[in-house]
Amino acid sequence: MKNKILIVGGDPNSVNSEVIIKSWKKSKKNLRKKILILADYNLMVAQAKKLNLKVKFQKYLNKKSKNSSNLLNILDVPLKFKNCFKVPKADSSKYVLRCINYAHKLAQEKRIKGFINCPINKELLSKNKNIGVTELLAKKSNLKKFSEVMMLYNAKLAVVPITTHISIKEISKKITKELLFKKIKVLNNNYIKIFKKKPRIALLGLNPHNAELNRKSEEVKTIIPTIKILKKKNLNIKGPYVADSFFINEFRKFDVAIGMYHDQVLIPFKSLFKFNAINVTLGLPYLRVSPDHGTAKNLIGKNKVNFLSLLKCINFINNFKK
Repeated sequence: MKNKILIVGGDPNSVNSEVIIKSWKKSKKNLRKKILILADYNLMVAQAKKLNLKVKFQKYLNKKSKNSSNLLNILDVPLKFKNCFKVPKADSSKYVLRCINYAHKLAQEKRIKGFINCPINKELLSKNKNIGVTELLAKKSNLKKFSEVMMLYNAKLAVVPITTHISIKEISKKITKELLFKKIKVLNNNYIKIFKKKPRIALLGLNPHNAELNRKSEEVKTIIPTIKILKKKNLNIKGPYVADSFFINEFRKFDVAIGMYHDQVLIPFKSLFKFNAINVTLGLPYLRVSPDHGTAKNLIGKNKVNFLSLLKCINFINNFKK
């Protein structure tokens, strides 16, 4: 199992099965043999049948299983269900958490090369909607405060939000020198580890027209002092840039753009690269990525989903060298 690329099936009420099957079929034959799906076997079979997707499945039994590019391997996590696209919320929540816990265990024990988790409704993870998979895995890995970083990656640019799943009204209170310093250090160190080069980092300001540098602003009080400290630590970082114009042309000079909150960088990033991107969690003791889209419940059963992002995730893990 050691060289397997594990794909966690994610939310059972989603387009995940369609995306997984189409990505697997589009992968090269040698790569197909490395792909292992962590999901309910019967659910995958039922959803494939409902979508009229022709594929042969095999329950994965480690060395006892056939190593064939014509068989999609499922590491079975049983789930009770009646309607294959309408699994009750309570059952879905238990199932999703079991799968994530299992993937985390396999990754920690280095029994897989890395794992991809397909999209999940955050309500299935916790009553606290601010907790996504990034935060959950950081907690399970006992990471120190501010040690996990969510990075959206495309070969032309990566973006990082300093704060992730919190309300707009909470952002200003969360932006501190400690938060900025620790998150950017984690980004820099892990970027070097993964891509074997020092990143050129742009840091965006928080406020509109932040170049005016109001003396009471977060830019003057927090962001600029942190940039000065990071430069002394030999990081290649510049800013703060005005967010409303940065993504016109300025972004082309950098490897990573860091924003103060989720949508500040994700909206322009997705406008630029659409599905040609992946979500990478930096700071974990193992490699974890996910597709750059949600559960797309409006497309369930319509056989119309774009599977490019998951395909990018598979190739990213396959090409990763320690």
